[in-house]
Amino acid sequence: QVQLVESGGGSVQAGGSLRLSCAASGRTSSSYAMGWFRQAPGKEREFVAQISWTGGITRYTDSAKGRFTISRDTAKKMVYLQMNSLKPEDTAVYYCAARRDMGLGVKYDYWGQGTQVTVSS
Repeated sequence: QVQLVESGGGSVQAGGSLRLSCAASGRTSSSYAMGWFRQAPGKEREFVAQISWTGGITRYTDSAKGRFTISRDTAKKMVYLQMNSLKPEDTAVYYCAARRDMGLGVKYDYWGQGTQVTVSS
C-alpha cells in the first residue's frame, strides 16, 4: 500500500500561483509514475498532469500546458504541481495519484484525499 497526502492548496486571485505538494509513504520501494487530477463541483474528476518514475517524461492536459509544471523528488518521495497564471476555472479539489508502473498511463492505483484550490476573479 502507498499513502499519499497532498498539501499546498488554498485561495488565490486570478493570475496568482500555488504550489501543490504530495508526500508518499508506505510501500514506496517500487517504481511509481505519479499524477495530479482535479474535480470541480458538479463535474467528473479530470486528468491534469503526470510524470514518469524517472521524471524524464511528463504529460499535461491542454488547459494546463504552459501554466502548470509537474515535478518530483524521488529520493524525498515527493511530487509537486507548480500552478501559475491561475484562472477561476482551475478551482477544484486536486488529487495526487500513483500508478504501479514506471511509465505514463491512465490507470492509477492509489489516491490522496485531495486539497482544495480556489481561484477568485
